[in-house]
Amino acid sequence: HPMPVVLPLLLLHFCSSFNLDTEQRVVFSGPPGSYFGYSVEFYGNSCFSFSVLVGAPKANTSQPHVTEGGAIYVCPWNKSNCRIIDFDKQGDRYFYINDELTQVEFKSHQWFGATLRSHGNNILACAPRYYWRTEHDIPFADVTGTCYLSVDSLRSFVEYAPCRTERHGPAGQGYCQGGFSADFTKDGRVVLGGPGSFYWQGQLISATSEEIVKAYYPSYFLLFVSGQKQTGQVQSSYDDSYLGEEMGSYFGYTVALEELGKVYVYLQKGPLRLEPSGTNPVGSQAFSRFGTSLAPLGDLNQDGFNDIAVGCPFGGEDQQGQVFIYNGYEEGLEDTPTQILSGQWASSSFPAGFGFALRSNKDVDQNGYPDLLVGAFGVDRAIQLDNVKLNKKESTRRTLFLDSHQPSLVKNVSLETNGDGVCYESKLFLLNEGGFRDKLSPIYISLNFSLDPQAPVDEHGLRPILGYHTEPLIQQQAHIQLDCGEDNICVPDLKLAVYGDKTIAYLGDENSLTLIFNAVNEGEGGAYEAELYVLLPPDADYSGIARNNEKTHLTCFHVYEAQNDTRHLMCDLGNPMKSGSSIWAGLRFTIPRLKDTYKVVQFELQIQSKNANNSESEVVVYKLEVAALADVLLQGVSLPDKVLFPPPNWRMSQGLREEQDVGPELQHVFELVNIGPSVISQSTLEVRCPLSAQGQGLLYPVELVTQGPLTCSSQHTFNALKLKGTTQLKSSKEHRIQRRDVHPLVENGNLTCSTVECWTLQCTVGQLGRGDSVILSVRSRLWAETFIEVRFMGRQVQREGQRVVAVVLWNKQDSLYFVPVWIIILSVLAGLLLLSLLIYLLYKVIHLLNICQLFLIKNLFKLK
Repeated sequence: HPMPVVLPLLLLHFCSSFNLDTEQRVVFSGPPGSYFGYSVEFYGNSCFSFSVLVGAPKANTSQPHVTEGGAIYVCPWNKSNCRIIDFDKQGDRYFYINDELTQVEFKSHQWFGATLRSHGNNILACAPRYYWRTEHDIPFADVTGTCYLSVDSLRSFVEYAPCRTERHGPAGQGYCQGGFSADFTKDGRVVLGGPGSFYWQGQLISATSEEIVKAYYPSYFLLFVSGQKQTGQVQSSYDDSYLGEEMGSYFGYTVALEELGKVYVYLQKGPLRLEPSGTNPVGSQAFSRFGTSLAPLGDLNQDGFNDIAVGCPFGGEDQQGQVFIYNGYEEGLEDTPTQILSGQWASSSFPAGFGFALRSNKDVDQNGYPDLLVGAFGVDRAIQLDNVKLNKKESTRRTLFLDSHQPSLVKNVSLETNGDGVCYESKLFLLNEGGFRDKLSPIYISLNFSLDPQAPVDEHGLRPILGYHTEPLIQQQAHIQLDCGEDNICVPDLKLAVYGDKTIAYLGDENSLTLIFNAVNEGEGGAYEAELYVLLPPDADYSGIARNNEKTHLTCFHVYEAQNDTRHLMCDLGNPMKSGSSIWAGLRFTIPRLKDTYKVVQFELQIQSKNANNSESEVVVYKLEVAALADVLLQGVSLPDKVLFPPPNWRMSQGLREEQDVGPELQHVFELVNIGPSVISQSTLEVRCPLSAQGQGLLYPVELVTQGPLTCSSQHTFNALKLKGTTQLKSSKEHRIQRRDVHPLVENGNLTCSTVECWTLQCTVGQLGRGDSVILSVRSRLWAETFIEVRFMGRQVQREGQRVVAVVLWNKQDSLYFVPVWIIILSVLAGLLLLSLLIYLLYKVIHLLNICQLFLIKNLFKLK
């Protein structure tokens, strides 16, 4: 009697559960009611320069007279503090229209930050509800939308408003809402969606970042971008098409009548050839907006197919929002999600909106798996799920059944009662070597058989049973044949040498460090899954690979262990790292946040493999001594740098009442700058200036002004005579100065503290960080009674021979000196006498000429 027997053949493997780690999340919060989290984006190129950009379209900024204009916040990925980015500080602009100053643009409630995208160092943020008043004398305004672009890591910004054109109103681009959706292409080209153009036909507009920057001119309101491409207006049958609308498209609305939401998946079978997949996930809750946002996650479960996150911002309990994680397979997406993330915040005024915005496909912490940003604008939050959590040891399927291409196979067979055995064969195939890493662990195969409970009974109404001693489970194992000799056992001999380009790390410095390592396998077999592990110090950041030649192919990523709060850098050295191989490569680090409590910074490096024998190298420790080093820049200036002696129109006063009665003002300004890298504290700054020479005053100190952590004292009192402040001098005919002979007080013409009496300022400088400075200003007066035709030099503490110099020049204008009245009268009389003499002589000369003329005429008549 035939007995149907079910033989499930199961290929055992160490399966892994790959889930988004909700316990290691980072939550960023924004101002209440700002819709913080309406849009989210990753920003940065390396794991330690990564930040999170968050749009808050109802936030208030410092723009004058703008209410809820919207804002973009930047949040360091491993911290929860965020700061606003000033894309636009200008506020609304006003132009003269018909000789009347008119507001031409309106940025209040423009929803800036509703759309946010990044591409490398380029950031694009848009305000789709921005509107402006046209130049026509009509009362309506055009909702054109506008965007701002930064191409230099958020240091400068240009406006891009391609719908703000001469084509006004609904028939043109007046209701464009440019920037309702936006993105960058792979090569960095900007693409904007404007769903309201041409009676809501919609349009797409595109230009390169370079073209946008080149066309921008802040004084021009309407800008033409050369090279811009855009779709045009077509026949009226395409009205209300909303080309360029991304959210709420209602495609397939008749399929989901209760607004469950649905995601349509199309598989690309070739260039521009898309075919619908067999599975299209549908939401399970009415009005939950399933599919509002999508984010590619890469291959989470390492099965060779990409996975996806689907936002459902009003789903779940209390409509707080959910995010569904779907794994991909060769036919599209799995029917059911592998993980559901739920919002954990409630809001009395509005649902949390958890999942309204999603961004992923960036590995922030470089642990080899992409991270996910989730926006929850209803509670003004953005959540970053830090990494992918592996619940068990990582492995992957290495062998599949040829018949099913699956790790399990079920066959129905029939056995006769006579006890004769039947032989069946099922072939397995090993995946390509690049499809898995584990080549050492055995491949376990199990056979489990049981009687078919659905089989009919025999003629006696009886069912067959298995023998009491029958083992229903049989297990075997197979090994991958390695290049390790007859015993198939590889015994590597791993050695590691490490060299660094510096041995000291300075407090406050970036401390760029390159570690060159040489990894060698001198054993008799290959080292499988060989990896270089680098235990990072708490303040060290990995910044990249320094390859010594083009033949070195090294990949490294971070591994974070939350239990002991340690970070490793893991670099793949080969699978296997063959016997006799020698790998040279460099790893670049920075150590920017050193604390003065450290004495050394220590890196630990080791090669580890999965071999059963001799699997590790010795641990190599590389240490850097922690030291403080600060260079200071000491500079100064004299105001003015040249002084005339005595000053023009200066008159000697009978008594000293005001500052100008002393003499011309002279100010010395000194600046001490810490150019780093370390912090300095309790430093001493000494300023010395000439006070008097040979009993004659040179400088009268008036005032000391300091800025920064600076405390000064002097043995000399400032403004000891308590003179009043400077007032404008009045000319006077009295108290004229008589010129004196000039006797230099110093032979070489320089007044320094080695030749004359000086007064000294002793200043204590407090703590100065890198780039910080203190400023000291000494205001004084030159004593005008001391006429010294020499160079005057005020001196600070000498550093590299630098001094602050003021040159005093003798004023030799004769008009300044008194001339007696009798000299003036005598000079006038002498002038008049000289003039009379000249007139008399001229008269005599004319008379003589007349006589000569008469004589000549008389003689001429005689000749005739």
